[in-house]
Amino acid sequence: MSRFLRQSGQLTRLLRVSQQASLQRGVRLSSLSRATATPILRNSHATQLRCYASKPPRQDDNQKPKKDADEPKDENLNEEKKPDVQEEGAKKDESKPFPLPDGWIHLSKDEIKQMQVFYQVIPEAQRARLDEILKGIAETGAPAEIRDILGKLKKGPGNLSIMDKGRLMRCVFTMAERLAAWEVDQEKKKNGTFTQNNIGEDGKADPSQQARKDQGQNQGPGRPGDENTKTISVRISLMQTVLLLGIIMYSLDSFGGSMSQKQITWQEMRKAFLDKGLVQKLVVVNGSQVRVDLHPTAAQGDDKRQYVFTIGSVESFEKKLEEAQDQLGIPQSERIPVSYEAGGSTIGNILLAFGPTLLFIGLILYTQRSMGGRGGAGGMFNFGKSKAKKFNAESAVKVKFADVAGLEEAKTEIMEFVSFLKQPEKFEKLGAKIPRGAILAGPPGTGKTLLAKATAGESGVPFFSVSGSEFVEMFVGVGPSRVRDLFAEGRKNAPCIIFIDEIDAIGRARQDSGKGFGGNDEREATLNQILTEMDGFNTREQVVVLAGTNRADVLDKALMRPGRFDRHIYVDRPTMSGRQEIFKVYLKKIVTSEDIEHLVGRLSTLTPGFSGADISNVVNEAALIAARANADEVKMEHFERAIERVIGGLERKSLVLKPLEKKTVAYHEAGHAICGWFLQHADPLLKVSIIPRGQGALGYAQYLPQDAYLMSTNQLMDRMAMTMGGRVSEELHFPTVTTGASDDFKKVSQMARSMVTQWGMSDLVGPVHFDNDPNRMHKPFAESTAQQIDQEVHRIVEEAYKRCKDLLTEKKKEVGLVAEELLKKEMLVRDDMVRILGKRPFEDNEDFEKYFGGSKEESAPPPFPNDGEAPAPGDSPQPSPAFNELSRSEQRRL
Repeated sequence: MSRFLRQSGQLTRLLRVSQQASLQRGVRLSSLSRATATPILRNSHATQLRCYASKPPRQDDNQKPKKDADEPKDENLNEEKKPDVQEEGAKKDESKPFPLPDGWIHLSKDEIKQMQVFYQVIPEAQRARLDEILKGIAETGAPAEIRDILGKLKKGPGNLSIMDKGRLMRCVFTMAERLAAWEVDQEKKKNGTFTQNNIGEDGKADPSQQARKDQGQNQGPGRPGDENTKTISVRISLMQTVLLLGIIMYSLDSFGGSMSQKQITWQEMRKAFLDKGLVQKLVVVNGSQVRVDLHPTAAQGDDKRQYVFTIGSVESFEKKLEEAQDQLGIPQSERIPVSYEAGGSTIGNILLAFGPTLLFIGLILYTQRSMGGRGGAGGMFNFGKSKAKKFNAESAVKVKFADVAGLEEAKTEIMEFVSFLKQPEKFEKLGAKIPRGAILAGPPGTGKTLLAKATAGESGVPFFSVSGSEFVEMFVGVGPSRVRDLFAEGRKNAPCIIFIDEIDAIGRARQDSGKGFGGNDEREATLNQILTEMDGFNTREQVVVLAGTNRADVLDKALMRPGRFDRHIYVDRPTMSGRQEIFKVYLKKIVTSEDIEHLVGRLSTLTPGFSGADISNVVNEAALIAARANADEVKMEHFERAIERVIGGLERKSLVLKPLEKKTVAYHEAGHAICGWFLQHADPLLKVSIIPRGQGALGYAQYLPQDAYLMSTNQLMDRMAMTMGGRVSEELHFPTVTTGASDDFKKVSQMARSMVTQWGMSDLVGPVHFDNDPNRMHKPFAESTAQQIDQEVHRIVEEAYKRCKDLLTEKKKEVGLVAEELLKKEMLVRDDMVRILGKRPFEDNEDFEKYFGGSKEESAPPPFPNDGEAPAPGDSPQPSPAFNELSRSEQRRL
């Protein structure tokens, strides 16, 4: 309040604007009346009549009043008579009182004088305007309630109740509106008074005023120069002033108690009031202050101040008061009453009671309004608002279809959607309709989301991207609401594309009734809403829906049917040619001097089964390894280390094995290497190592499997025999076995069970297929069938074990040579195996021979190493650059 009262400049400007508006309104109304008069009357009679309505026109000092010879006498007589008629009409209008509505009264002079007391805190510059307002209130009257309120205010601050304060503010609003209407009416009656200041002596309009008039006309209706706008400005000015007066009265009653209080001491109170018998009542406020209420006859003149004094404690005050009254001989029946009250104003108590609640409600409303301004409705806090991100041609998506490699079939399907949205007439002229949606399914990391990014970067239409998990929240009904909002935004921006990533989060198959746990399933409600939006009554062909998932087998059948997801695009891991294209894309940013074609071929051969994400990780790891070694470029050895790190994990340099454990690991890995070398259907061996890597891998053997999509029984048996080579080697060279072959047994058991239950490779069980679902509560076969399956699995594993043991028993010497070489070097590459074991007796695949120096010509086996010495030059072929043996220090840097 004090800050508002200090803004004297603002109130002064409001006063000046209102006065200028009144002046301009008078000029405009006078101009309007002149426009309807004849030219002769406007120039001679009408102008002079308006001038003499208030006072005679001014004359120059050099001119003397004289009679013009050419002017008729009767015209002068008209000029003298008509102003008298005008003056009489003006006086008659001024004397006519402003009519009072029902329930209104005219305030007395004492009541007007009482209201003047309340704005003594206003600066002098603003009191003149408030005096005018009070004069207007005296003319227009006030509600009868004001008299009662003024009577209570006259008794002193704090006498108004909450209801009285509400009545006061209601009366202030009513008075402000009525006073504004009265002043506008008064201005209309005084139009002639304002006109005389704007008319020249020659009867023509003042040029400056005419310019302002033209400017106001050019501004058009509804603008600052318009008549209605000026009237509203005057009303606002008056209402602001009257409201200010009401707020002052309101505040003085609520907070003015401290302003009208005078601090005294106990001794002064006793000497001035108590001893003279002027005290009517004593009020103890908050236990620390006493207010003295005097008898009404004790007030001196207009002094209405309250007297207060401070006490130390209530007990000491009561004791002093009792002693003082005993000394004065006041009987018990006439003792001064003492009351107690908790201080604070009514406003303060109300704020303390309702302030926190109002603040909380205001915070909720503000948050809802601010979030609602960001677009769309969605309930409180906009939980039902879709969280989809919108991309368009000007968005920051830089991925294009040229950046997507190895997925030619899937890319062709997606590009067809884009071309239809860009050129629909090409398809519509043949009667074709674009599919409603397409689902991208496949293993993780194969490029489903990358295809969606490329679509957003090249579609040229709005693209909305959202994750399936963003539809589900803690509140019921949020998922369907967000689906509705998403498709509503899509229809507004049609044609457009909506991409839902990981749609299996909300698109799982619905359960049969009775199988659930009861309650409301939010996923099913969200799925039902998606089904309705994709193919319901409120659908549009220009909204295309793309979705990505790794679990297309668990999706609801209604979601996968034609009309919703018409096309099912399976994005599989890339083949050899696909990996080459992907490597070419990622190698563009790598600094290397290697032959790109040869490098791409080698890396593609070394990474069978890798997805696009794996290839990206390999290239990035190679660059990091080269940077860690302070190399100027990325070489082939860096790529090899990166592949080893991705496949086997990080080297565990801190793990130090005991000599016996290290020897056991060497013979274990040597058994795997010998089986892979001498079994026809085993994968070609690339590298064998006894350096610990990853989690629990004390050694590993790296093979190069080819891209095979069908496997025969012989291939499966050779793989199982090769997998069991480590355990058989331990049995042949050590008196006891270890736990290092547990993972090998797991792989062999799974492969044998699949041969029996899924691939029909058992004569006893027959060509049948049983689902191998570990989460299934009941087996899909009988107990007798389960026994047959177990017997067949045991038989297949025994055959593989016998085949492996026969081979390693025959090659026991070679196993020892490879193991001892591993103990010396910790890592052997393919050329080391050729030097020790001779050329592999079986032909390798074409890709391996092309990129790793395989030869079909038979040659004599190289001599065995002699006491760890290197072979003489020319005795064995030089190793290829891809498998150069690394020194111990270089291996440790990995």
